[in-house]
Amino acid sequence: MKLAVGSDEKTHLTGHVIAELEKRGHTVERFGPLRGEASNENRSLNWAQVAQAVAEAVAEQRADEGILFCWTGTGVALAANKVPGIRAALCHDAETAKGARLWNHANVLCLSLRATSETVAQEILDAWFNTPLGTDPSDVLAVEQVGEIERKYGSK
Repeated sequence: MKLAVGSDEKTHLTGHVIAELEKRGHTVERFGPLRGEASNENRSLNWAQVAQAVAEAVAEQRADEGILFCWTGTGVALAANKVPGIRAALCHDAETAKGARLWNHANVLCLSLRATSETVAQEILDAWFNTPLGTDPSDVLAVEQVGEIERKYGSK
């Protein structure tokens, strides 16, 4: 699977998660400071800009899914969800990640740099990648309704 991964800062956690993703056989495209390039443009991207870049990669199908980080995880989730077609979920534990996939068909995982340990990140990734998108008709309908809300307000 091709994953777009971004953060507004490069940390031990971002490095750990990227290494884990690559170990699992995923192709990772890095955004923001995670690119590792010396350009000031990549280093100075803030959480909103990184979230937009990752979300656009997913929405435009240049990546299958995305993973975003910021200090709380809330900012990147808010910004990513502004891009049509994105269902970004802030997950602090494996059960939340499982529910985000099963019930919400989330396509961008958001993590807190402050609150996520390596062990919890591993559990979240396990749940995220091992949980298929749910097929219960009421959940599918709710996801479709989110799309309708998006279309209603997207043109304003």
